[in-house]
Amino acid sequence: MNKDPLTQLREVMDQLRSPGGCPWDSEQTHQSLLKYLLEESYEFIDSVEKNDRDGMLEELGDLLLQVFFHARIAEERSDNPFSIDEVAGKLIEKLISRHPHVFSDVKVNSSEEAINNWEKLKNSEKSRNDIFDGVPFGQPALSLATKLLARARDNNKELPAVDREELLTKENLGDQIMALLRFAIENNLDPEAQLRASALRFAEGSDRSI
Repeated sequence: MNKDPLTQLREVMDQLRSPGGCPWDSEQTHQSLLKYLLEESYEFIDSVEKNDRDGMLEELGDLLLQVFFHARIAEERSDNPFSIDEVAGKLIEKLISRHPHVFSDVKVNSSEEAINNWEKLKNSEKSRNDIFDGVPFGQPALSLATKLLARARDNNKELPAVDREELLTKENLGDQIMALLRFAIENNLDPEAQLRASALRFAEGSDRSI
């Protein structure tokens, strides 16, 4: 019987990490692989923006490799190891529990209600008392501010005030950027995607000769 590709991928990773496998693969750690996870993510984004079907196929494979690679390393932990099966099982549990409007009898009338339910369930599951629990504060400022504002909105908290009459100065630049992010959040816009699109338009329309 032919094995399914995911089973084969797991066996390939086992062989690469086992004695007699690849020296480079066997030396890798969660920490050493992080840069590749970021690189592959950006390469997939680039393929999506170009609507490059073959590129998306390849880059999703590279991202899948990172998941299997990290899970294989985790199997070797001396304390509390876990496997790719546990990763998938945890994800399945989360998807089912966070979508009671699909897998249970809860009713929602919009995607906004579905998102609100997701946040309430997540807060309950994780016993959170702080709406910013779980937000990685080491991330870049734009994504951090966007995430904080989204968490506040999804938990019905007050967002920073927007003073449309206030002139932009060096001193209030951060506050003005937060005001723009609030506008994005309130209008279901992705500020990262919007800024990236503007940056790409600028690059494409610029005289780039040296």
